[in-house]
Amino acid sequence: MSAFPSQALESVFNKFPPPQNPNFSYGTAGFRLGASKLDSIMVAVASLAIVRSLSCLDETSTPQTIGIMITASHNPPQDNGVKIVDPLGDMLPQDWEPLATKLANCATFKEFEKIIKPLWTKYSSAASSKPAKLVIGRDTRESGPRLLRICTELFDSFSDKLVIYRNFEELSTPELHYITRSFNDVSFGVPSESGYYDKLSNSFLRILKLYDISPDVLVSTTVDCANGVGADKLKAFLETSPSLSSKFAIVNSDTADPLQLNVQCGADFVKTNQKLPNGIDSDLASKDLSLCASFDGDADRLVCYFCDKPSKKFILLDGDKIAILLSRLISTLITQLPENNLEIGIVQTAYANGASTSYIVNKLKLPSVCAKTGVKHLHHEAMKFDIGIYFEANGHGTVLFSEKFTAELKKFEGHSKAAEVLLLLKELINQTVGDALSDLLAVVASLAILKVDAAEWANTYHDLPNKLSKVVVKDRNLFVTTDAERRLVKPPIQSKIDDFVLQTKQGRSFVRPSGTEDAVRVYAEAETEEECLRLAEQVVHLVENYS
Repeated sequence: MSAFPSQALESVFNKFPPPQNPNFSYGTAGFRLGASKLDSIMVAVASLAIVRSLSCLDETSTPQTIGIMITASHNPPQDNGVKIVDPLGDMLPQDWEPLATKLANCATFKEFEKIIKPLWTKYSSAASSKPAKLVIGRDTRESGPRLLRICTELFDSFSDKLVIYRNFEELSTPELHYITRSFNDVSFGVPSESGYYDKLSNSFLRILKLYDISPDVLVSTTVDCANGVGADKLKAFLETSPSLSSKFAIVNSDTADPLQLNVQCGADFVKTNQKLPNGIDSDLASKDLSLCASFDGDADRLVCYFCDKPSKKFILLDGDKIAILLSRLISTLITQLPENNLEIGIVQTAYANGASTSYIVNKLKLPSVCAKTGVKHLHHEAMKFDIGIYFEANGHGTVLFSEKFTAELKKFEGHSKAAEVLLLLKELINQTVGDALSDLLAVVASLAILKVDAAEWANTYHDLPNKLSKVVVKDRNLFVTTDAERRLVKPPIQSKIDDFVLQTKQGRSFVRPSGTEDAVRVYAEAETEEECLRLAEQVVHLVENYS
């Protein structure tokens, strides 16, 4: 068993000391806050990632590769964050999150060593002292290189008998997830950026070929890349796929100025403000046979939109609409297969518009499951289906295909075009995490195969008027929810919310605490804008009385 590297770890810990009275919390997005406060957290996360690798052994008792991604996604430029990616490209298990929180909140190395040393010793022994394996990447934020160097400085302070790592520098979040899984699962892909691009390009073009669709007839798409890493990666992808380059135009691609990241652009800006980003005007957004799309800062969210030609009215195609489009294609293909027992399910959160849920259940005749807010919760629920489709309204989501799905479809391969397309969709749609580029290609393919344009897609169903309000409170922990965050247990106001909802046509409202700040979110929807606003005001007033 390799000796615990106490001296080397203490040296780096003391070089990047935690603040007085640290109070950090590891959540769905890992740690995320002002970049200036992250130095000590990087030491904690890098140390835990080593232990996590040592704890995840393959069939030869060799540690598997763990990923570290440095990003703050759609947050302002001055923020940053870091999260750990598990061997199959999924999130750090929830039962490990408290460990990350405890390590980040250690005020002294003595406290830190007391937590990390027993774990390191235990798992290093199980791994027969084989080295931990890590990959690391960052987005384009100004603070990224500095935070990444803290991790590599820690790794370099150990002998290579303890840690082997690959520094990929600038990556999108989906690329880091893809590369992490590919190192552990050779059947998933080649663990490199070029491997990622090749997998997307090959599967996309093969799908088009099966339908005799030329790239020239695809919808022309203008992509707002939020002045983030997605701009560089979309350019690189198009360089490897010249037949597609004329169909995608890139705006908001200024990665040279980090202060422009997510400013008046990006998926979160478009979704939250319900308007066009900088770089796309109403004339461009209303062109025939065209579509507009926005990535977020780390390219794991996608929303689409256009402007109605006569009125120039902005029309958003958010995560709910993307889920519906992909569900239409997949369910259509399933009906074209010989007899099968594959189960499709769509997973949403309470924020999903009620009209989308109604369409899923009543038109598509598919089960709709509501999960708690947060990708890890949706991902977990989606894994229960043979084909699990999950999207948050904010545009983060993907489609998961089970091993049973693959085994079932392999029976029809070579005899059914639908089976071949479904298997290629599994290659095209990122199986590890929401992926703006992958999802955009799936959207474009779906529109071409179903022979619908953006306006027809938008008219699939019409959202009920809705409003999301934020109420600042002294302590968000006083608000406790149940039923996938759709009902309040505390404080005792749920019955009053129910009364207001019953008095509202197609009314729905819920209250949930924020995961990152002392505030609660109040969501309301109704048949008309007027009724929606009234319901929202009534529930906000209830919450304010307990704030």
